[in-house]
Amino acid sequence: MTGPLIVVTMGDPSGIGPEIVVKALARRCIQAFCRPVVIGDATRLADAARLLQLPVVPRPIEDPGEARFGDGTIDCIDLKAVPPGHPYGVVSAVSGAAAYRYIERAAALTRSGRTDAICTGPISREALHAAGHCFHGHTEILARLTGTPEVSMMLVGPHLRVIHVTAHLGLADAIAAVEPALVERTIARGRAALVAAGTRNPRVGVCAINPHAGEGGLLGRGEEADKIVPAIEACRERKWFVQGPLPADTAFFRAYRGEFDLVVAMYHDQGHIPIKLLGLEAGVNITIGLPVIRTSVDHGTAFDIAGRGIADEGSLVAALRQAADLSSRH
Repeated sequence: MTGPLIVVTMGDPSGIGPEIVVKALARRCIQAFCRPVVIGDATRLADAARLLQLPVVPRPIEDPGEARFGDGTIDCIDLKAVPPGHPYGVVSAVSGAAAYRYIERAAALTRSGRTDAICTGPISREALHAAGHCFHGHTEILARLTGTPEVSMMLVGPHLRVIHVTAHLGLADAIAAVEPALVERTIARGRAALVAAGTRNPRVGVCAINPHAGEGGLLGRGEEADKIVPAIEACRERKWFVQGPLPADTAFFRAYRGEFDLVVAMYHDQGHIPIKLLGLEAGVNITIGLPVIRTSVDHGTAFDIAGRGIADEGSLVAALRQAADLSSRH
C-alpha cells in the first residue's frame, strides 16, 4: 500500500465513529490513495465489525511504524480507553475522555512527523465537557495542542467551499466577535489554502451579517460598514479578487453557479446549512492554519442511531481523500 500515512481518530466511542471507521477502511479503494492507522480502541472496532458483519479484524499496535496495512485488517493504536460493553448512544464522561486522548495522540504523532495528516471522527462537546475538557470541538482542541493562536474552519462539499470567521459561538456572541482584522485574516487563510491546493487566483465572496447586506444601514446596526467593508478594502489593496459584503443567499447561489471559489461566512449556521444541504455524506471539515493537516467528517456523533450499523461512512471517505490530497501537495 502506498500514499500518505494518515492517523484516523475513532471519535466518541459511544457514537457512530467506530462504525464509520470500520465501514470506510473496509473499502478497498482506500488502499489506493493512503495508509490509514486508527487511534482508538481495538475492541470497539471489533464490536463494530461484528455488528456490520464485515470481514475485517482490528490489529492492535503501539506505533505507526508497526502497521502492515494488510487486506482484512485495520491497524489500530489501541489506547484501551473504554471498558468492554460500554454503552452506545449516550453522553459519557468515559467516552469524552477517550475521544480527547485519541486526538491528543494523533496531534503528537503528526507534529513529530511520524504521520502525514490527521482525519478525525465525530466527537461530542457535551461528553468532552463531562470529562473536564472544556473545548467547543476539534478545531479548538487542535489549536491548543499545537500551540496555534488562531485557526479557521473550512467546509468543502460538492460545488462549494466555505470558511468561517466565527464558528462555535452563539449568534449574539458571534456577531460581537466579528471585526475587520479577523475578517481579513480569515480571508487570507482561506485564500492561502486554495492557492496551496492549486487555485492560482481564488475568487472570494464575503457574506454580510444582516439580510440584504444591511440595505445600506437600514437593517441591523451598521455591521457591514463597520466590521466587514474595511477588511474587503484591505484585501483589494493586495490585488485579491474579493467581493462583498454580499447577502448570504446571493453569495451562496453565485458560488454554487461557479462565480466564487470560496465563500466567507460570518457565523456557524450561515456556512454550515448550504454545505449540508448540498450533501452531508460528501462534506469535509478542514482546519486551516494548523501546522499539521487535519480533515474531518462534517457531521456529529449521531447518538440516536449509534450501534445500529446504519451510519453512512461517505463523509469519512471524502475526508480521507482530502487529507491524502493535501498531504501530497504539502
